[in-house]
Amino acid sequence: MRVIIAKERVREKTEMRSAYCSSLIRLAQKDDRVVVLDADLMKSMGMVPFMEAFPDRAFDVGIQEANMMGVAAGLSAAGMIPYAHSFAPFATRRCFDQVFLSCGYARLNVRIAGSDPGVTAAYNGGTHMPFEDMGILRNVPDITILEPVDSVMLSNLVEQTLEPYGVFYIRLLRKNAVKIYEEGSKFQIGRAVQLREGSDVTIFATGIMVSEALKAAEALSAEGISARVVNIFTLKPIDREMIEKCAEETGAIVTAENHSIINGLGSAVAEVLAETLPVPMERVGVKDLFGEVGPVDYLMKRFELTSEDIAAKVRRVVERKSSGRD
Repeated sequence: MRVIIAKERVREKTEMRSAYCSSLIRLAQKDDRVVVLDADLMKSMGMVPFMEAFPDRAFDVGIQEANMMGVAAGLSAAGMIPYAHSFAPFATRRCFDQVFLSCGYARLNVRIAGSDPGVTAAYNGGTHMPFEDMGILRNVPDITILEPVDSVMLSNLVEQTLEPYGVFYIRLLRKNAVKIYEEGSKFQIGRAVQLREGSDVTIFATGIMVSEALKAAEALSAEGISARVVNIFTLKPIDREMIEKCAEETGAIVTAENHSIINGLGSAVAEVLAETLPVPMERVGVKDLFGEVGPVDYLMKRFELTSEDIAAKVRRVVERKSSGRD
């Protein structure tokens, strides 16, 4: 793993969907087993360049996501490596049985990309706003769940999904992400990345919440609170070693995710701590609610996903640690 942290956190010029398409084109050039499936979202996902480059290896199955997973399973059984995409609620909630049985239980080799996670679904509203997708798929045995934070990480992680055998879920922002890593960074699936040192508390963050966590840590520093920030981009298998290390060294944990606090990052971290090293912990995430329509900045405030919300949880957990309350 070779990580180069960006000097400035600015919006990337490259959209995540473009980076995804370019990555798959490179994989397809390298391996003729790579095929792409989509559920009537080829244009929305920016996959037209792949269709033009590999017309015999791109399949738009229409608005029938469950069938798409069955097709992906069949292609895998025939020796291909399918990458199947839809909006995250449709790639997970709508077709969970097919993912679980046709792909997972059958021990096949399928990659699933679910786009516009959490509040990034924005104006598509509650029907398209997945706060539960990672939580649903955590239940599939041996699945690997990834949430790349920017296009640099995305490109590197997609490249790494070519050789391993099994079911992968990539939680994928379509639009421009905040830049966290510089070109040339290399990551290891299953290993978290520490972005900032800190001794009072550790903030574990994933996806769009990474930049919010860094912003919160900077604000807290002015208050004399030293917050470590760690990017957990693999929800399953979770980096137990990093979680235990941070709990031991900082003695307090906050998790931050653009997802329900039920069965997401917060739950996964809490499970590790409960079994190994219980310390005061707080969770930032969506609190058992349905999604709604709105711009992302409004939705971040509405569901308490901002840097200010993270900072408030940090103050609370640090106070709990100092007072000796669990």
